[in-house]
Amino acid sequence: MSVYRDQGIVLRTQKLGEADRIITLFTREHGRIRAVAKGVRRTKSRWGARLEPASHVDLQLYSGRTFDTVTQAVSLENYGDALSLDYQRWTVASAILESAERFISHEHEPALQQYLLLVGALKALAHQTYDPSLILDAFLLRSLAVAGYAPSLTNCSRCDAPGPHKYFSLVGGGSVCSDCKPSAAPTPHVETLELMQQLLSGDWDFASASEQRYRREASGLIAAYLQWHLERGLRSLPLVERI
Repeated sequence: MSVYRDQGIVLRTQKLGEADRIITLFTREHGRIRAVAKGVRRTKSRWGARLEPASHVDLQLYSGRTFDTVTQAVSLENYGDALSLDYQRWTVASAILESAERFISHEHEPALQQYLLLVGALKALAHQTYDPSLILDAFLLRSLAVAGYAPSLTNCSRCDAPGPHKYFSLVGGGSVCSDCKPSAAPTPHVETLELMQQLLSGDWDFASASEQRYRREASGLIAAYLQWHLERGLRSLPLVERI
């Protein structure tokens, strides 16, 4: 029996038997894991409330054949408590948690950059550091970049001709020139592509000063680009309330 400790974010939970839960976690050192938390659904459970979605916890587990087992959980910060009080922030958090799980291909495979992105996004969302929609779009763009799918937002993604360009190609990897554009390519505003670039690079002053119409257009492009590369959409993304 191998016992280990790690920190992680609870991505989702599901019932198991009468009193247990299967907890899907994104951990710092071990990537995505699924573990059984025994007895956490009992009213007298001492640490069941620490293992709710969006909770940041320090864990002790031991390895099993199918699932690991949680033997200890210490709360570092329960982002879910603050986020559940506001519908918009909770739907944004749900989309962030779901997309984080989608970006992890295999269990027990460390993905430190993606983990740090997740923790940072939930912290900014819970502390209301920036607009929730901007936090979501920045997280999705940076997750795509970490996975190797960063869209080109200046040069043409096909021929590398310097931009900015008028067209955007989901299949082609971002901005494309008039010579490389596929049929029915969308034509976003230059300001929309600039906003996406600043979200990717972390220029929050520029992003926070952007107009709503460019934010809405950027959100649509990012959602479509994400769906193309994940090969299916996020179930929680259509529920996100954009203000």
